[in-house]
Amino acid sequence: MNTSRKLAFGVTALALTVGGAVAVSSASAEPRQARQAAAVTTAWAKVAANGQVLGGQGITGINKFGIGRYNITTSSGLNGCALLGTINTNGGHDPGPGSSSILVGQVNGNTLFIRTATPSAGGTAAVDSDRPFSINVVC
Repeated sequence: MNTSRKLAFGVTALALTVGGAVAVSSASAEPRQARQAAAVTTAWAKVAANGQVLGGQGITGINKFGIGRYNITTSSGLNGCALLGTINTNGGHDPGPGSSSILVGQVNGNTLFIRTATPSAGGTAAVDSDRPFSINVVC
């Protein structure tokens, strides 16, 4: 064994003995595949119960078209993206009694459908209700 191979073998044995790992480079090693790019938030919005956008990025429009129903248009495509939504408080106060829910879905290439509800509320707001919410589009 030549000196460089003995040295490499000794370093490998030492690293494995103490629980480490060794990276070996070789001209004959197969090239690694390109790593996927990290997911990034391409659009987000914080929206008041009345449909007013309180903050956001990548949002080109919003249409409140019924109780607890909103369409949000983004500046980029939504295909293959994760669509995330959450109900917000209204200035630090819960805007309604009981539990709340949000549905976020894709209408077309760059439009989201949002439905907010208060399933445990009594009276006429038993299901659909105007709730402040936030959405994120992560691709």
